Amino acid sequence: MSRVTLFATVGALVLSASAAQADQAAEPGHKDLSEVVVTAAPYVVSLDSTTTSVNVIKRDALDLAPSAGLGDVLAHLPGVRSSFFGPGASRPVIRGLAGPRVQVLTNGVGQIDASGLSPDHQVASDPQEAERIEVLRGPSALAYGGSAIGGIVNVIDERIPSKFEAGVHGRALGTYSSVDDGRQVSGALKAGLAEGLSVTLDGVRRRTDDYEIPVAAISRRLAADQGLPKPSRDGEKVPNTYTKLDGFGGGFSYVGEPGWGGVAVRRTESEYGSAAEEEVRIELKQTRVDARGALDFDGGPFASVRFTGGYADYEHTEFEGAEAGTTFLSKGEEGRIELVQRERDGWQGAIGVQGLHRSFDAIGEEALIPKTKINEWGVFTLQRYDKDAWGLEGGLRVDGRSVKNVRADRDFTNISASVAGFVRPAEGLFLGLALSRTSRGLTEEELSSLGAHPATGQFEIGDATLDKEVSYAADASLHYRGGPWTVDAHLFYSDYDNFIDLIPTGAVDAESGFPVFTFVQSGAKFYGLETEASVETWRDGERSFHLEAAADYVHGKTDFGPAVRIPPWSVTGRGVYEAGWWTGTVEVHHVGKQDRVATFELPTSGYTMLNASLVVRPLKGKDGLKVFLDGHNLTNTEAREHASFLKDIAPLPGRSFRLGVGYTF
Repeated sequence: MSRVTLFATVGALVLSASAAQADQAAEPGHKDLSEVVVTAAPYVVSLDSTTTSVNVIKRDALDLAPSAGLGDVLAHLPGVRSSFFGPGASRPVIRGLAGPRVQVLTNGVGQIDASGLSPDHQVASDPQEAERIEVLRGPSALAYGGSAIGGIVNVIDERIPSKFEAGVHGRALGTYSSVDDGRQVSGALKAGLAEGLSVTLDGVRRRTDDYEIPVAAISRRLAADQGLPKPSRDGEKVPNTYTKLDGFGGGFSYVGEPGWGGVAVRRTESEYGSAAEEEVRIELKQTRVDARGALDFDGGPFASVRFTGGYADYEHTEFEGAEAGTTFLSKGEEGRIELVQRERDGWQGAIGVQGLHRSFDAIGEEALIPKTKINEWGVFTLQRYDKDAWGLEGGLRVDGRSVKNVRADRDFTNISASVAGFVRPAEGLFLGLALSRTSRGLTEEELSSLGAHPATGQFEIGDATLDKEVSYAADASLHYRGGPWTVDAHLFYSDYDNFIDLIPTGAVDAESGFPVFTFVQSGAKFYGLETEASVETWRDGERSFHLEAAADYVHGKTDFGPAVRIPPWSVTGRGVYEAGWWTGTVEVHHVGKQDRVATFELPTSGYTMLNASLVVRPLKGKDGLKVFLDGHNLTNTEAREHASFLKDIAPLPGRSFRLGVGYTF
């Protein structure tokens, strides 16, 4: 899809414009199973009717989330951890899968950045720019292609309003955190200027210093493995973990009788240090243009057509002192069009097409991947038949991916499909089983890497002959909402053919001194569970007390042994007291040890964190103003994220207090 075609289509939709989707606020501290999921399908599906595991994080929860990257903000969710490469860079790890297997979207289209290529690369979207974030686990979204074989994270903003509201509305947030002397401000404005016409502005600014930890940065296991003295148990700071972020954007939309449409522009500038290399700092710059719209039809088999498109120009430069070492460039556009069927006696559906063109280049001494052209196309359909007591759903996708550079010239054609059945045997109870086959075309990194990678301490070698990766998966789901109880539970199993793995060869690169790792393929199996539950134990008017619990577990193995960096099990218990104008929460979060590891990684000890928060809304009858105090890791425990490359040299932050003030109008 050319840039001209992309924005010509946008222009047509903008001039047509209007319709809207409701955004219902979830109760703080509870998983609202009635919440509508935007990412799961082009038609309406609520959380209590999904056949796979989904979480929705709304704006109120994002205000209270840590001032951090995307992976760290989502790491508290069951089945989700962070790749944590220090505060500057983190991506979600879903069910033990990371990198290219987890697709990060902005309003339904790709980031067009380089964050999936290396753990020290920052995601170009910041959580504070979002109005909501949706997390879908497993190969549950055929509408988005094989890159979503492990899951999807969709960062949804309101720069292009889909409904008109007269007057001026907005939000503002300011926070301070003690563990890193962190300062953050963010805000957004939306103005309904005339009937149907809206304009928006938003921005975020964050500054943090090196963060404090309760013990020495190096782990006792790594020190013993390398014959170093036993590390100190005294606290210190992790050097070169500062961050600077500035993001700002704006947009407009027109909402009219037949539909809506609009355009938005965003600029992100970021600078952060690398905990892996004390002399290295990274600068990220991205300019992004997005367009979205929908057009409603009066009659016929289709109710509406929806369009989403984005263009981005991304630059990531790694500096060693004052000199630029390596620069990564990514530029491209992606668009999708969906025809949504008119609902007929419980039958919903959609068909769609998707296209992407991206050019990537790496310049400098760490340029592992040559200049590459990537093109993708996809055609898909999703169908759902819901008769209340029972139902069926399914999907089919055919897509292609081409990767062309001097080391690899490959074309992949993928066929993915899913089928699911569900029943509602009793009031408030939903049981579902989904089966899927998902095929993933390989990335430029897997096919054509060649060189030293200081961020991971490896010399990486790709293989241009590797075949596409295929997963066969089953997901069993239970949703229950009745009386004081809410329960959400999921079991999953995935069997992979041609699973891509990066394993050591036993050789050492003479120039860099790094062990040589090569991309290979093998069979693999992943299985596990996620569960969340809440019970209201007491209520007196507007005062109430809830108990909440969550747990997760994942087991992964390949033909070479345990899969690498698989997160250990975790369990969380939480008490929430609500008294109308204030809410207090106390949480205990335990992560188990991980001693089932690949041959080239070290075990990780378990830990228990104590967290607490207080949210006060001082204006009676008006929830717009809130003041909050959050205490994280109150016992100052040593905590290391097993899914992180840096777990043995950069533990998670120590005790931290965070004070914030937010206002919505």
